[in-house]
Amino acid sequence: MIPLRDNISTKIAPLVTLALISVNSYIFYLQITSGGTPGFEKFIDHWAVIPFRFFAHPRIYWTSLITAAFLHGGWMHLIGNMVFLYIFGHSVEDRMGHFKYLIFYLLIGIVANGSQALASQTSKVPLIGASGAIAGVLGAYFFYYPYARILTLIPFGFFTRVVEIPAFIFLGLWFLMQALYSTASVTAQLATHQSSGGIAFLAHAAGFVAGLILSPFFGDKRSKFK
Repeated sequence: MIPLRDNISTKIAPLVTLALISVNSYIFYLQITSGGTPGFEKFIDHWAVIPFRFFAHPRIYWTSLITAAFLHGGWMHLIGNMVFLYIFGHSVEDRMGHFKYLIFYLLIGIVANGSQALASQTSKVPLIGASGAIAGVLGAYFFYYPYARILTLIPFGFFTRVVEIPAFIFLGLWFLMQALYSTASVTAQLATHQSSGGIAFLAHAAGFVAGLILSPFFGDKRSKFK
């Protein structure tokens, strides 16, 4: 499911959301121009959360919980994250205000990356991506606008369909998938005693839950019908 827009009317310009999209895009530009594949990998290795390294020297590498949230593994990773950030972020920023929204975003990024790192403490695979922080934005959107309508593109092989889906259904299904994948990933790691790479689904699930829990402290819900 690909969100296209929502039906929420906002009162303030999404300055922080646009700034976050710009910063993520600029940092990805630095990644891909850092000297081919070796430079790209070295850039990620320097700024990503690497659980084994982080837990060995937390005082040195604690900032990686933040910097990792601005790294991406490729164009599709970046574009997918930024689409979700814009569609849902502008409405959440409108509810929280610029400053609280920025603090909320960074805090959720720390929680999400920390949760994923905690689940794979011996892993030397870099954890990167804004997905965890954006998941927190989705959690906040679920709290503030459960009855909003999300215009959604649903691919069916060679065919596509555009439908309006209530936010609580769209985000509920999204969270369910993240929870199932993260549970499967952790179970596989415990069974094999190995840490796997790939998508950090636990960061997504943890970010969403943290966003949902912290939302009341960053803004009011107002009417449940908005």
